[in-house]
Amino acid sequence: MPPRFKDIGDRLKAYRLGAQLTADDVGKKLGLSRAAVYRIEAGDVVKIETLEKLAGILDTSTASLLGVAMEYYSSAIAYFERMRQLESTADQIVAHFPPFSFLLTSDAYSAHLKTMLFEAQVADEDEASAANRDIVEIVDILTERKRTWRQRRLSVVNFITIPDIDRFLQLGAIGRFGLSPDVVEQRRAIARAEVENVLKILLEEPMGIQIAVVEEPLPNITFQLFRSAEATSLALSPFRLGGELPNISAGVAMLTAAEEPVRLYEKIADDLWKKAHKGVRAAEALQAALDRSGVRRKPVRKAS
Repeated sequence: MPPRFKDIGDRLKAYRLGAQLTADDVGKKLGLSRAAVYRIEAGDVVKIETLEKLAGILDTSTASLLGVAMEYYSSAIAYFERMRQLESTADQIVAHFPPFSFLLTSDAYSAHLKTMLFEAQVADEDEASAANRDIVEIVDILTERKRTWRQRRLSVVNFITIPDIDRFLQLGAIGRFGLSPDVVEQRRAIARAEVENVLKILLEEPMGIQIAVVEEPLPNITFQLFRSAEATSLALSPFRLGGELPNISAGVAMLTAAEEPVRLYEKIADDLWKKAHKGVRAAEALQAALDRSGVRRKPVRKAS
């Protein structure tokens, strides 16, 4: 199959953002103008020699830029930008992103997530400043993903496990342990509000959203299938956004459209769908988790 230059440009942009480089930075290293870099990212034809130089600048491989094998992302910014790109053209997303997909969270959750990510940092003053900028950029990308998803009314299938929900309700929306009891109580109320939001979606059954609730625990690694008429892509990630103790700092995410891994994960999704609770039974399972959590329902203030 010949290379799709728009896809190459999308990968280039994701890696560039992950490397914290501007189009000017890349252009100077290549001896090109900023406009030329933007044209490559928009899908202009690019020479293999230029791709090889770009791979070196962005600390990746030419194969990853071409998409002929596995794409690897050690930067959460790059990975979530790539997810945003795939969602902008996909027809359906199938996701296991514990405890539930960011797309299903409330509008208030972006602020809570930002607070949790700030809390999770363990860095000196200089590192903290850079990490804070990364957090703001990641939350902005995620918010744009949700906005685009709502506009496109993209179909999403989300697998949720009861053990993940139980843990989220017990620990709360926290970025680290050692918070004061009052803060933990507040964060558990935030967790309850988010689970209630998912329950509300289940009961209202909006078009295009399918939620499957699984009783057994699943592996911590997240997976997403991006289905379109042209191809299905598989994303595997150690990055964690939902629930307690989020992680955006360590790990390598992978993305591929190769037939074998896509087929295997399609089978996993099919098997999970067959045994999962749907509709009323799924709602009952979530309600039971809320009932046994012991978390009181109360007005939720902004995370602190």
